[in-house]
Amino acid sequence: MPVLQIEDLHVSVDSKAGLEVVHGISIEINEGETVCLVGESGSGKSVSSLATMGLLPKGSLKVTSGRILLDGENLLDLSPAQLRDARATRMSMIFQEPMTALNPVIKVGEQITEVLQAHTKLSNADCHARVMDILDQVGLPDIERIARSYPHQLSGGQRQRIMIAMALVLEPRLLIADEPTTALDVTTQLQILKLIKDLQVKHGTAVLFITHDMGVVAEIADRVYVMNRGDLVEDGPVSQILSAPQKDYTRQLLSSVPSLVPRPARPVTDPKPALQVSELNKIYGGGKFLSKTKTTHAARDVTFELKAGRTLGIVGESGSGKSTVARCVMRMIDPSSGGIRVGGQEIAGLTRGGLHPFRKKLQMVFQDPYRSLNPRLTIEESIIEGPVNYGMPKDQARARAAELLELVGLPASAAQRYPHMFSGGQRQRIAIARALAMEPELLVADEAVSALDVSVQAQVLELLAEIQQRTGIAILFITHDLRVAAQICDEVCVMRRGEVVEIGATGDVLGNPQHEYTQALLSAAPGRDWDFANFRPVAA
Repeated sequence: MPVLQIEDLHVSVDSKAGLEVVHGISIEINEGETVCLVGESGSGKSVSSLATMGLLPKGSLKVTSGRILLDGENLLDLSPAQLRDARATRMSMIFQEPMTALNPVIKVGEQITEVLQAHTKLSNADCHARVMDILDQVGLPDIERIARSYPHQLSGGQRQRIMIAMALVLEPRLLIADEPTTALDVTTQLQILKLIKDLQVKHGTAVLFITHDMGVVAEIADRVYVMNRGDLVEDGPVSQILSAPQKDYTRQLLSSVPSLVPRPARPVTDPKPALQVSELNKIYGGGKFLSKTKTTHAARDVTFELKAGRTLGIVGESGSGKSTVARCVMRMIDPSSGGIRVGGQEIAGLTRGGLHPFRKKLQMVFQDPYRSLNPRLTIEESIIEGPVNYGMPKDQARARAAELLELVGLPASAAQRYPHMFSGGQRQRIAIARALAMEPELLVADEAVSALDVSVQAQVLELLAEIQQRTGIAILFITHDLRVAAQICDEVCVMRRGEVVEIGATGDVLGNPQHEYTQALLSAAPGRDWDFANFRPVAA
């Protein structure tokens, strides 16, 4: 008997209109099996998992028909108390963002202990021993110290391991993992995927893994279900889905995954440097006499050059210093020492007032466009704000905003709408249009596509390439995704712990890496053995 059987599940908006968001899906997972549920934002995959856990938001969504069987028992027939008990002892869930799932004011060891105290009759000593055992199983170092730590004192990978420990401490039959590795670096992601697999083998757990990352699917799935707009469009063994997809949507999803093989090098058309960074240092903490504050060298002697019309990628894991360099270049933070020349002019030592004339030349696109756009301003108001502040007449700025919206693939009529009325990909296009309104010489993109679905990501990357070809703008592209770097960057700078360990043409750095850290990053990339666009293993 399958551990989980979802039969003809329908989920609707809990209102009189009753708009259906999941249309009769059926899924099976056997003991010890990993099933990946894939699809883009809005496909209904997370709604389906929340329905299984009985966690659909009341008053917003409800199951209207179908059955969800856990070891043959219909979860939809359970009382709230029975469902609460089942959620801990027979099924568990790992969420995408552990910082929002963990209580920030309770030590992580105590949070795991709470689960044991609520659902077992173990003594305090046995609870402590069980917590230490599960922390050891998930591969955490110095487990006594970790148990005494608060969530903010741990890294993202460590917090995610705590969530896995909490989910598995009672050895549930079913584990649902909702995008648990999306925000993690590739090496941490690889460790977490291996950990889930190892624990699954040890405990015989059935795993429902929800993701939009086809690399992760290639790495861990036994079988795959593909969802699109609430419908189940295709399912089958992972090898069949990756090598012989039957549906257009599945083929489109796979074709949108960027290749790890770098694109052909582009010729240098303009030798003029748009950005020169020399021996840049940024040090946090310390600096005061007898200060006990630990100093952190976030950027150490960073040197590189970016020519007009080119894209330089800075890659590395969290804490590598890549975003620190981007913020120094933008002068959002002051460098401790070193030079930053934009268009041949030094800006590293300029005061806030002295920077004013250069702000037009430097623009930034952030990771989360919803947070970087003012929700109370229309799109037009957001785009024209900068140019008007620099003296452009309002009518001219409005006309320019309409042109830019067309340039980024949105209708001019979108100008009067607000940010919440757009999808994530559309908001990122608006953020790009706002940056271009200042007609900058340098665009800094900090993880600008990391939160987007693969097909939307492909569209935004294509858009940036088109804009660069038309305008000759230089782009400094910050990313931890080596696939994205391989397809958009002319040169790549690899950073580790504040230092540049390797720099050069993308084909050289990613095609034939010399430094062991670059080699480790590439070997950790999920799905590195698959050529997704051509539906075949790389070796073939």
